[in-house]
Amino acid sequence: MTELTEQEREFAREAAATPRPEGSVRVAGIDCGTNSIRLMIADVDEAGLHVRVPRIMDVIRLGQDVDRNHAFAPVALERAYASVARFAEIIRLAGGVDRIHFVATSATRDASNREEFEDEVERLLGARPEVIPGTQEARLSFLGATSHLSAQQLRDKAPLLVVDLGGGSTEMVLGGTGEQASEVAQSISMNIGSVRMSERHLLSDPATAEQIAQAQDDIDGVLHDALRTVNLEKTRTLIGVSGTITTLSLAAQGEKVYSRELVDGVQVSIENAKKAADMILSLSTKDMESWPVIHPGRRDVIGGGVLVYSRLLTLVNALTRKAGHEITSYTASERGLLEGIILDAGRSMLASR
Repeated sequence: MTELTEQEREFAREAAATPRPEGSVRVAGIDCGTNSIRLMIADVDEAGLHVRVPRIMDVIRLGQDVDRNHAFAPVALERAYASVARFAEIIRLAGGVDRIHFVATSATRDASNREEFEDEVERLLGARPEVIPGTQEARLSFLGATSHLSAQQLRDKAPLLVVDLGGGSTEMVLGGTGEQASEVAQSISMNIGSVRMSERHLLSDPATAEQIAQAQDDIDGVLHDALRTVNLEKTRTLIGVSGTITTLSLAAQGEKVYSRELVDGVQVSIENAKKAADMILSLSTKDMESWPVIHPGRRDVIGGGVLVYSRLLTLVNALTRKAGHEITSYTASERGLLEGIILDAGRSMLASR
Protein backbone atom coordinates (compact mmCIF):
# COMPACT_ATOMS: atom_id res chain seq x y z
CA MET A 1 0.00 0.00 0.00
CA THR A 2 1.24 3.48 -0.87
CA GLU A 3 1.83 5.59 2.25
CA LEU A 4 -0.76 8.21 3.08
CA THR A 5 0.32 11.81 2.68
CA GLU A 6 0.47 13.98 5.77
CA GLN A 7 -2.48 15.99 4.42
CA GLU A 8 -4.57 12.83 4.04
CA ARG A 9 -3.73 11.83 7.62
CA GLU A 10 -4.69 15.29 8.82
CA PHE A 11 -8.02 15.14 6.98
CA ALA A 12 -8.74 11.79 8.64
CA ARG A 13 -7.75 13.01 12.12
CA GLU A 14 -9.95 16.08 11.77
CA ALA A 15 -12.88 13.90 10.69
CA ALA A 16 -12.40 11.61 13.68
CA ALA A 17 -12.42 14.62 16.01
CA THR A 18 -15.52 16.25 14.45
CA PRO A 19 -18.81 15.37 16.19
CA ARG A 20 -21.57 14.20 13.91
CA PRO A 21 -24.63 16.48 13.71
CA GLU A 22 -27.64 15.12 15.54
CA GLY A 23 -29.77 12.94 13.30
CA SER A 24 -27.04 12.51 10.69
CA VAL A 25 -25.25 9.52 9.17
CA ARG A 26 -21.61 9.42 8.12
CA VAL A 27 -20.94 8.00 4.66
CA ALA A 28 -17.73 7.20 2.81
CA GLY A 29 -18.41 7.45 -0.91
CA ILE A 30 -16.05 6.01 -3.52
CA ASP A 31 -16.48 6.73 -7.22
CA CYS A 32 -14.41 4.26 -9.27
CA GLY A 33 -14.37 5.31 -12.90
CA THR A 34 -12.42 4.45 -16.02
CA ASN A 35 -9.51 6.81 -15.38
CA SER A 36 -9.69 7.84 -11.73
CA ILE A 37 -10.95 6.77 -8.32
CA ARG A 38 -12.21 9.24 -5.71
CA LEU A 39 -13.00 9.10 -2.00
CA MET A 40 -15.01 11.53 0.13
CA ILE A 41 -16.37 11.19 3.66
CA ALA A 42 -19.34 13.31 4.66
CA ASP A 43 -22.17 13.57 7.17
CA VAL A 44 -25.65 13.61 5.64
CA ASP A 45 -28.70 15.04 7.40
CA GLU A 46 -31.92 16.78 6.42
CA ALA A 47 -29.95 19.93 5.57
CA GLY A 48 -27.75 18.12 3.07
CA LEU A 49 -24.11 17.08 2.89
CA HIS A 50 -21.34 18.17 5.29
CA VAL A 51 -17.89 17.20 4.05
CA ARG A 52 -15.48 15.73 6.64
CA VAL A 53 -12.75 14.32 4.38
CA PRO A 54 -12.65 16.31 1.13
CA ARG A 55 -12.28 14.59 -2.22
CA ILE A 56 -9.11 12.53 -2.59
CA MET A 57 -8.34 11.38 -6.13
CA ASP A 58 -5.96 8.84 -7.64
CA VAL A 59 -5.51 8.32 -11.38
CA ILE A 60 -5.51 4.53 -11.78
CA ARG A 61 -6.60 4.04 -15.44
CA LEU A 62 -8.70 1.02 -14.47
CA GLY A 63 -10.19 1.09 -17.96
CA GLN A 64 -6.83 0.63 -19.69
CA ASP A 65 -7.57 -1.24 -22.97
CA VAL A 66 -11.04 -2.29 -21.77
CA ASP A 67 -12.59 -0.80 -24.92
CA ARG A 68 -10.47 -3.20 -26.98
CA ASN A 69 -10.12 -6.27 -24.74
CA HIS A 70 -13.33 -6.07 -22.66
CA ALA A 71 -11.34 -7.07 -19.56
CA PHE A 72 -9.28 -5.39 -16.85
CA ALA A 73 -5.53 -5.54 -17.36
CA PRO A 74 -3.60 -7.06 -14.40
CA VAL A 75 -1.51 -3.86 -14.00
CA ALA A 76 -4.68 -1.76 -13.91
CA LEU A 77 -6.15 -3.97 -11.19
CA GLU A 78 -2.99 -3.63 -9.11
CA ARG A 79 -3.20 0.17 -9.34
CA ALA A 80 -6.84 0.04 -8.27
CA TYR A 81 -6.17 -2.27 -5.33
CA ALA A 82 -3.37 0.00 -4.07
CA SER A 83 -5.76 2.96 -4.01
CA VAL A 84 -8.55 0.97 -2.36
CA ALA A 85 -6.15 -0.12 0.40
CA ARG A 86 -5.17 3.54 0.96
CA PHE A 87 -8.81 4.60 1.09
CA ALA A 88 -9.57 1.85 3.62
CA GLU A 89 -6.82 3.20 5.86
CA ILE A 90 -8.15 6.76 5.58
CA ILE A 91 -11.63 5.57 6.56
CA ARG A 92 -10.16 3.70 9.54
CA LEU A 93 -8.17 6.74 10.72
CA ALA A 94 -11.30 8.89 10.31
CA GLY A 95 -12.97 6.83 13.02
CA GLY A 96 -15.10 4.71 10.74
CA VAL A 97 -18.39 5.45 9.03
CA ASP A 98 -21.98 4.24 9.08
CA ARG A 99 -21.73 3.08 5.50
CA ILE A 100 -19.15 2.70 2.73
CA HIS A 101 -20.75 3.06 -0.68
CA PHE A 102 -18.36 2.02 -3.47
CA VAL A 103 -19.76 2.70 -6.93
CA ALA A 104 -18.12 1.43 -10.12
CA THR A 105 -19.11 2.74 -13.53
CA SER A 106 -18.30 2.40 -17.24
CA ALA A 107 -15.09 0.32 -17.28
CA THR A 108 -16.44 -2.16 -14.73
CA ARG A 109 -19.71 -2.49 -16.62
CA ASP A 110 -17.71 -3.55 -19.70
CA ALA A 111 -15.12 -5.85 -18.07
CA SER A 112 -15.58 -9.63 -18.31
CA ASN A 113 -13.40 -10.19 -15.21
CA ARG A 114 -15.24 -7.70 -13.01
CA GLU A 115 -16.09 -10.36 -10.40
CA GLU A 116 -12.40 -10.76 -9.60
CA PHE A 117 -12.20 -7.00 -9.08
CA GLU A 118 -15.32 -6.92 -6.92
CA ASP A 119 -14.10 -9.77 -4.73
CA GLU A 120 -10.73 -8.15 -4.03
CA VAL A 121 -12.23 -4.73 -3.31
CA GLU A 122 -14.62 -6.34 -0.83
CA ARG A 123 -11.70 -8.09 0.87
CA LEU A 124 -9.69 -4.86 1.15
CA LEU A 125 -12.53 -2.51 2.05
CA GLY A 126 -15.20 -4.59 3.72
CA ALA A 127 -17.77 -3.33 1.24
CA ARG A 128 -18.66 -4.79 -2.15
CA PRO A 129 -18.71 -2.48 -5.17
CA GLU A 130 -22.06 -1.62 -6.68
CA VAL A 131 -21.73 -1.64 -10.46
CA ILE A 132 -24.37 0.83 -11.54
CA PRO A 133 -26.02 1.17 -14.97
CA GLY A 134 -25.56 4.34 -16.97
CA THR A 135 -29.08 5.55 -16.14
CA GLN A 136 -28.33 5.45 -12.41
CA GLU A 137 -24.96 7.10 -12.96
CA ALA A 138 -26.77 9.92 -14.76
CA ARG A 139 -29.29 10.34 -11.93
CA LEU A 140 -26.59 10.46 -9.26
CA SER A 141 -24.50 12.92 -11.29
CA PHE A 142 -27.48 15.25 -11.55
CA LEU A 143 -28.17 14.91 -7.82
CA GLY A 144 -24.56 15.74 -6.95
CA ALA A 145 -24.13 18.57 -9.46
CA THR A 146 -27.26 20.35 -8.22
CA SER A 147 -26.88 19.50 -4.52
CA HIS A 148 -25.94 23.08 -3.58
CA LEU A 149 -29.04 24.58 -5.20
CA SER A 150 -32.35 25.09 -3.41
CA ALA A 151 -35.55 23.77 -4.97
CA GLN A 152 -36.43 27.30 -6.07
CA GLN A 153 -32.99 27.90 -7.59
CA LEU A 154 -33.32 24.64 -9.51
CA ARG A 155 -36.70 25.64 -10.91
CA ASP A 156 -35.43 29.11 -11.85
CA LYS A 157 -32.62 27.55 -13.89
CA ALA A 158 -34.64 24.67 -15.36
CA PRO A 159 -34.46 22.81 -17.57
CA LEU A 160 -30.87 22.12 -16.52
CA LEU A 161 -28.60 19.94 -18.58
CA VAL A 162 -25.85 18.27 -16.54
CA VAL A 163 -23.00 16.74 -18.54
CA ASP A 164 -20.67 14.32 -16.73
CA LEU A 165 -17.76 13.42 -18.98
CA GLY A 166 -15.86 10.39 -17.71
CA GLY A 167 -13.14 8.15 -19.01
CA GLY A 168 -15.42 5.53 -20.53
CA SER A 169 -18.80 7.20 -20.83
CA THR A 170 -20.52 10.57 -20.90
CA GLU A 171 -23.85 11.16 -19.19
CA MET A 172 -26.33 13.85 -20.24
CA VAL A 173 -29.15 14.57 -17.81
CA LEU A 174 -31.99 17.03 -18.30
CA GLY A 175 -33.99 17.88 -15.19
CA GLY A 176 -35.31 20.37 -12.69
CA THR A 177 -38.81 20.58 -14.13
CA GLY A 178 -40.62 17.85 -12.20
CA GLU A 179 -42.75 17.91 -9.08
CA GLN A 180 -39.54 17.28 -7.15
CA ALA A 181 -36.98 19.87 -8.29
CA SER A 182 -34.15 17.31 -8.31
CA GLU A 183 -36.15 14.92 -10.49
CA VAL A 184 -34.56 13.76 -13.74
CA ALA A 185 -36.73 14.24 -16.84
CA GLN A 186 -34.49 12.67 -19.49
CA SER A 187 -31.07 11.05 -19.39
CA ILE A 188 -28.66 8.97 -21.40
CA SER A 189 -25.28 7.35 -20.86
CA MET A 190 -23.13 7.27 -24.00
CA ASN A 191 -20.03 5.15 -24.55
CA ILE A 192 -17.86 8.13 -25.46
CA GLY A 193 -15.32 9.22 -22.86
CA SER A 194 -11.78 10.53 -22.67
CA VAL A 195 -10.00 7.18 -22.36
CA ARG A 196 -12.29 5.34 -24.78
CA MET A 197 -12.02 7.96 -27.54
CA SER A 198 -8.27 8.46 -27.08
CA GLU A 199 -7.51 4.73 -27.17
CA ARG A 200 -9.83 4.20 -30.12
CA HIS A 201 -8.81 7.12 -32.33
CA LEU A 202 -6.11 9.52 -31.06
CA LEU A 203 -3.15 7.18 -31.39
CA SER A 204 -0.45 9.71 -32.32
CA ASP A 205 1.21 12.22 -30.00
CA PRO A 206 -0.19 14.74 -30.74
CA ALA A 207 -3.16 13.36 -32.67
CA THR A 208 -3.20 13.90 -36.43
CA ALA A 209 -5.92 15.86 -38.23
CA GLU A 210 -7.18 12.60 -39.75
CA GLN A 211 -7.45 10.93 -36.33
CA ILE A 212 -9.30 13.91 -34.91
CA ALA A 213 -11.72 13.88 -37.85
CA GLN A 214 -12.41 10.15 -37.37
CA ALA A 215 -13.03 10.72 -33.66
CA GLN A 216 -15.39 13.62 -34.44
CA ASP A 217 -17.41 11.44 -36.79
CA ASP A 218 -17.68 8.76 -34.09
CA ILE A 219 -18.71 11.30 -31.43
CA ASP A 220 -21.17 13.13 -33.69
CA GLY A 221 -22.88 9.86 -34.59
CA VAL A 222 -23.38 8.98 -30.91
CA LEU A 223 -24.64 12.48 -30.08
CA HIS A 224 -27.05 12.40 -33.01
CA ASP A 225 -28.51 9.12 -31.75
CA ALA A 226 -28.78 10.58 -28.22
CA LEU A 227 -31.16 13.28 -29.48
CA ARG A 228 -33.87 10.62 -29.65
CA THR A 229 -33.65 10.37 -25.84
CA VAL A 230 -32.65 13.82 -24.56
CA ASN A 231 -34.16 17.00 -26.01
CA LEU A 232 -31.07 19.20 -25.84
CA GLU A 233 -32.88 22.13 -27.43
CA LYS A 234 -34.87 22.54 -24.19
CA THR A 235 -31.72 23.35 -22.21
CA ARG A 236 -31.81 26.67 -20.34
CA THR A 237 -28.80 26.09 -18.07
CA LEU A 238 -25.77 23.92 -18.83
CA ILE A 239 -23.55 22.47 -16.07
CA GLY A 240 -20.37 20.55 -16.86
CA VAL A 241 -18.78 18.23 -14.30
CA SER A 242 -15.71 15.94 -14.27
CA GLY A 243 -11.97 16.45 -14.26
CA THR A 244 -11.83 16.81 -18.04
CA ILE A 245 -14.37 19.64 -18.06
CA THR A 246 -12.96 21.51 -15.07
CA THR A 247 -9.42 21.22 -16.50
CA LEU A 248 -10.62 22.52 -19.87
CA SER A 249 -12.48 25.35 -18.12
CA LEU A 250 -9.36 26.50 -16.29
CA ALA A 251 -7.32 26.30 -19.49
CA ALA A 252 -10.01 28.40 -21.23
CA GLN A 253 -9.37 31.11 -18.62
CA GLY A 254 -5.61 30.92 -19.17
CA GLU A 255 -4.93 29.30 -15.81
CA LYS A 256 -1.78 27.17 -15.65
CA VAL A 257 -2.39 25.56 -12.24
CA TYR A 258 -5.42 23.53 -11.16
CA SER A 259 -7.55 25.23 -8.49
CA ARG A 260 -10.91 23.97 -7.24
CA GLU A 261 -11.67 27.42 -5.86
CA LEU A 262 -11.09 29.11 -9.23
CA VAL A 263 -13.14 26.65 -11.28
CA ASP A 264 -16.12 25.63 -9.13
CA GLY A 265 -19.15 27.62 -10.28
CA VAL A 266 -17.30 29.65 -12.92
CA GLN A 267 -19.10 30.63 -16.12
CA VAL A 268 -17.16 29.69 -19.26
CA SER A 269 -18.09 30.81 -22.75
CA ILE A 270 -18.57 28.02 -25.28
CA GLU A 271 -16.35 29.91 -27.72
CA ASN A 272 -13.43 30.04 -25.26
CA ALA A 273 -13.90 26.40 -24.25
CA LYS A 274 -13.76 25.26 -27.87
CA LYS A 275 -10.60 27.31 -28.49
CA ALA A 276 -9.01 25.74 -25.41
CA ALA A 277 -10.02 22.27 -26.64
CA ASP A 278 -8.33 22.92 -29.98
CA MET A 279 -5.23 24.13 -28.17
CA ILE A 280 -5.08 21.01 -25.97
CA LEU A 281 -5.54 18.75 -29.00
CA SER A 282 -2.55 20.42 -30.65
CA LEU A 283 -0.23 19.67 -27.70
CA SER A 284 1.96 16.61 -27.30
CA THR A 285 2.13 14.99 -23.87
CA LYS A 286 5.59 16.56 -23.58
CA ASP A 287 4.15 20.01 -24.36
CA MET A 288 1.57 19.50 -21.61
CA GLU A 289 4.31 19.46 -18.99
CA SER A 290 4.30 23.25 -19.28
CA TRP A 291 0.57 23.21 -18.47
CA PRO A 292 0.45 21.82 -14.92
CA VAL A 293 -3.31 22.48 -14.90
CA ILE A 294 -3.48 19.17 -16.80
CA HIS A 295 -2.95 16.33 -14.32
CA PRO A 296 -0.09 14.02 -15.43
CA GLY A 297 -2.53 11.11 -15.36
CA ARG A 298 -4.79 12.86 -17.89
CA ARG A 299 -2.21 14.02 -20.42
CA ASP A 300 -2.46 11.05 -22.77
CA VAL A 301 -6.27 10.91 -22.75
CA ILE A 302 -7.54 14.45 -22.23
CA GLY A 303 -7.61 15.01 -26.00
CA GLY A 304 -10.42 12.51 -26.40
CA GLY A 305 -12.34 14.11 -23.55
CA VAL A 306 -12.10 17.71 -24.71
CA LEU A 307 -13.10 16.64 -28.21
CA VAL A 308 -16.26 14.99 -26.87
CA TYR A 309 -17.15 18.11 -24.89
CA SER A 310 -16.36 20.48 -27.76
CA ARG A 311 -18.67 18.58 -30.10
CA LEU A 312 -21.40 18.48 -27.45
CA LEU A 313 -21.10 22.22 -26.81
CA THR A 314 -21.35 22.89 -30.55
CA LEU A 315 -24.54 20.83 -30.74
CA VAL A 316 -26.18 22.41 -27.67
CA ASN A 317 -25.36 25.89 -28.95
CA ALA A 318 -26.80 25.19 -32.41
CA LEU A 319 -30.01 23.55 -31.16
CA THR A 320 -30.79 26.18 -28.52
CA ARG A 321 -30.07 29.00 -30.99
CA LYS A 322 -32.57 27.43 -33.39
CA ALA A 323 -35.07 27.14 -30.52
CA GLY A 324 -34.73 30.86 -29.78
CA HIS A 325 -32.81 30.75 -26.47
CA GLU A 326 -29.17 30.33 -27.44
CA ILE A 327 -26.86 28.84 -24.81
CA THR A 328 -23.47 30.55 -25.13
CA SER A 329 -21.84 29.49 -21.85
CA TYR A 330 -21.85 26.77 -19.22
CA THR A 331 -21.14 26.49 -15.50
CA ALA A 332 -18.16 24.35 -14.50
CA SER A 333 -18.73 22.38 -11.31
CA GLU A 334 -16.54 20.44 -8.91
CA ARG A 335 -19.66 18.63 -7.67
CA GLY A 336 -20.93 15.53 -9.41
CA LEU A 337 -21.24 11.79 -9.14
CA LEU A 338 -19.30 11.42 -5.87
CA GLU A 339 -21.54 13.89 -4.03
CA GLY A 340 -24.57 12.17 -5.52
CA ILE A 341 -23.34 8.77 -4.30
CA ILE A 342 -23.00 10.06 -0.73
CA LEU A 343 -26.27 11.99 -0.68
CA ASP A 344 -28.23 9.08 -2.12
CA ALA A 345 -26.77 6.58 0.34
CA GLY A 346 -27.22 8.92 3.30
CA ARG A 347 -30.82 9.80 2.47
CA SER A 348 -31.64 6.13 2.02
CA MET A 349 -30.26 5.36 5.48
CA LEU A 350 -32.13 8.28 7.07
CA ALA A 351 -35.40 7.22 5.43
CA SER A 352 -35.08 3.67 6.78
CA ARG A 353 -34.70 4.80 10.41
